[in-house]
Amino acid sequence: MNILPTPLGGLFEIRTESVGDARGRFSRLFCEHELAAIRPGLHFTQVNLSHTGERGCIRGMHYQTPPAAEAKLIRCLRGRVCDVAVDLRAHSLTFLRWHALELGEDSNNAVFIPEGFAHGFQALSNDVQLLYLHTAPWTPACEAGVRFDDPRLGIAWPLPVGQVSDKDRGYAAIDACFRGVQS
Repeated sequence: MNILPTPLGGLFEIRTESVGDARGRFSRLFCEHELAAIRPGLHFTQVNLSHTGERGCIRGMHYQTPPAAEAKLIRCLRGRVCDVAVDLRAHSLTFLRWHALELGEDSNNAVFIPEGFAHGFQALSNDVQLLYLHTAPWTPACEAGVRFDDPRLGIAWPLPVGQVSDKDRGYAAIDACFRGVQS
């Protein structure tokens, strides 16, 4: 596993290598030992799979607040996505900055998103599947989000915006009162 830092502290791209032969290929998706370099004692408590049908669809920008703040390891199993993380950590040097990575079924990469970041993605192809590993279970009382099209964030989605859920459209824009996520 190659662990690559991004411009946002704590956010990492994880690249793995596939081993293949005439039968197909084999890839390691997670290694606690290797990821200890960025997060000693990393423990995932929930694994989820999302299916997104149409190119251009956006899901996000989601996060959980304390005491159920969560880190995520996300990998694309089918199709391609523009995966975006926004730093919402109070007092962070990169507060309200975002970073995007392309994840794809053949790109052998994943993204590690720490607590205090919002996450979302845009499908770059039809029939996308993302695998999520979470360090905390989904807790409805701690669920939160920011708008995918918030002008204060200025996320540059690569395609015209397709389907977006009513819930994701309903998140309030970030205003001067927003102080970030406390850890």
